[in-house]
Amino acid sequence: MSKSIDLTLKVWRQAGPKDKGHFETLRAQNISTEMSFLEMLDVVNDQLTLDGKEPIAFDSDCREGICGMCGAVINGRPHGPLKATTLCQLHMRHFNSGDVIAIEPFRAMAFKVIKDLVIDRSAFDQIIQAGGFVSVNTGGAPDANAVPIAQDQVESAMDAAQCISCGACVAACPNASAMLFVSANVSHLALLPQGQPEAARRAIAMVREMDRQGFGNCSNETECEAECPKSISISNIARLNRQFYRASLASSVK
Repeated sequence: MSKSIDLTLKVWRQAGPKDKGHFETLRAQNISTEMSFLEMLDVVNDQLTLDGKEPIAFDSDCREGICGMCGAVINGRPHGPLKATTLCQLHMRHFNSGDVIAIEPFRAMAFKVIKDLVIDRSAFDQIIQAGGFVSVNTGGAPDANAVPIAQDQVESAMDAAQCISCGACVAACPNASAMLFVSANVSHLALLPQGQPEAARRAIAMVREMDRQGFGNCSNETECEAECPKSISISNIARLNRQFYRASLASSVK
């Protein structure tokens, strides 16, 4: 049965990328436990608007856990306390009346704060543009069984392809590394025959672009895997390292 709870929110407010931010204490009253976290923010914003105050800026789109837009850090954890759950799929029944909830944007040098909880994830777009694709001649769709692929290989590729580019891995990493994101995008292509011709160039180009964007180095802390809303495995990072070293060795030989 639905019930209502009252909460104290400590929300990061920042007017723009070059402005100094601060935490603002707000009250969220009569919040239904059936609401999602974003619906709770909508209710708070409605009240702020009625009071003539600036609403909280936050990203959202699908609200179904597949677009990767809704990321924020809740009490120190990207996307909140639940494992394998995006912020838009986190429901208020997991909180208690009287709780104090700290809400802040993902933190990383490569993720500039645009306003409040909204960050610029275009660094991820630049990494994808560097090599996260397959170059093929378009034409008629091939028969599904034209290229035999082992089932375990397909499953591993699909697991890696679940990445929604939300940035939780970066926010969770003490070094703000994007290795889990990059490795997932390298892996889901490298594991399939269609991705093999450009595998070497892809690994080198995406890692170089990741470094150029200002992401940190991976030191195997594994927080990225723990906080990923799609439970992407760090085994993909090992695969990326192998791909990168193999490609680097081949290019140095040439």
